[in-house]
Amino acid sequence: MKKSTIYGIVLVLFAVAIGFIVFKYKKEEKQKAETFYDLKPRSATLAMAGEWTTTQGEAKEYLTAIKSNPTDVKSRLKLAAVFIQEARVTGDYVYYDMAAMHYVDQVLAQDSTNFDALTYKALLYLSQHHFAEGLATAKKAQLINPYNAFIYGLMVDGNVEMGDYKEAISYADKMMALRPDIRSYSRVSYIREIHGEYPGAIEAMKMAVESSPPGDENTEWARVQLGHLYEWSGDMKSAEMHYTISLQRRPDYPYAMAGLARIATAKKDYPTAIKLYEKAAALVTDYSFNEELVDLYKAVGNNAMAEATAQKVVETLSKDAQKGMDDQSIGHYADRELAYAYLKVNNNDKALEHALLEFNRRPENIDVNETVAWAYYNKGDYAKALPYIKTALRTNSKNPTLLCRAGLIYSKNGDVANGKTIIAEALKNNPNIAASLRTQAQQVM
Repeated sequence: MKKSTIYGIVLVLFAVAIGFIVFKYKKEEKQKAETFYDLKPRSATLAMAGEWTTTQGEAKEYLTAIKSNPTDVKSRLKLAAVFIQEARVTGDYVYYDMAAMHYVDQVLAQDSTNFDALTYKALLYLSQHHFAEGLATAKKAQLINPYNAFIYGLMVDGNVEMGDYKEAISYADKMMALRPDIRSYSRVSYIREIHGEYPGAIEAMKMAVESSPPGDENTEWARVQLGHLYEWSGDMKSAEMHYTISLQRRPDYPYAMAGLARIATAKKDYPTAIKLYEKAAALVTDYSFNEELVDLYKAVGNNAMAEATAQKVVETLSKDAQKGMDDQSIGHYADRELAYAYLKVNNNDKALEHALLEFNRRPENIDVNETVAWAYYNKGDYAKALPYIKTALRTNSKNPTLLCRAGLIYSKNGDVANGKTIIAEALKNNPNIAASLRTQAQQVM
């Protein structure tokens, strides 16, 4: 057979293959466009929340409007907003972020400069830990409407996660000037917290709680953060009080349950802590609850349950991480969480691998640097841990867990005096930190 004939056959086959791929792509895109996402049923407990009836009614109204009018932009955005809030309530970010992004992208396909759609897209990117993309999208929206407080909040979040804390402070100031409310107060609180200003952080979070209706999910989230600030300040009584109030205002609120579980753990009341964490974990998807359960199961001698729970966390997070790799637009980046999950099962090599993956995305973030440092520490590579922990300390954070880890790393590098000073700062108010970490820190002292 002549070469020209062979080349002709190859070109025809190539053209057919390309045509098939294009046809398949168009078919999938059409099917995707014709897909309609709806609310998922809540668990029996969450279905008792006062807003559930309203949420169902709104979702039904907006979905009906979308189905009857393919160009209905407002209903798509309103439904996306419902889904974004439902993700917070249920913890099912995998489904609801995907569903919300579906409708947001449909709006942007019609109008790429729609401010609300860009705002929601930025929020969803941040929710899925696509922080660079979220910040870039928020900047696009801010250029369209520079007088919207909420978009500055997203720019605060994006800059914090990317480690540009100076920019975060600047945008927080702009947000406060435009609209001092629960969103702005809570962000001011967090910025003060990561700069070691715990009294100021507590003051701002109090204002966040007081500026929003009691029982609302956003309010009780802020109240729980306030409780956590008291925990890290060593005021366990105030922390317990706020978690209890949160449960009174919003019965079975899982994050308040987790707060009381930490209080019970500090009192060595492990059976109560286990019950609270198990109940919270059954209500929402939050990997940290199960990670805490691993240590509690070990504390009561149930090593089999501890191992099974730890492996379950690793497997679930691994699936999320794979989705993040497969779908750059919405899949959740879970590498930092995976690093800590692998440390729980003593797989230090995998922990470091995922810590470095996250570091490559945002090398200036103090939490990410702490994660890398702690992974190296657990591998026994103390010299490599040192520069990362130094970066993690650059905002003067007084987070007691961070300080304990920093003190241990400095001590292992021969700077015992500095290590003791840092650990003394961490433990001076007797904050609520993990027992195993406290033991290691006290051994250095």
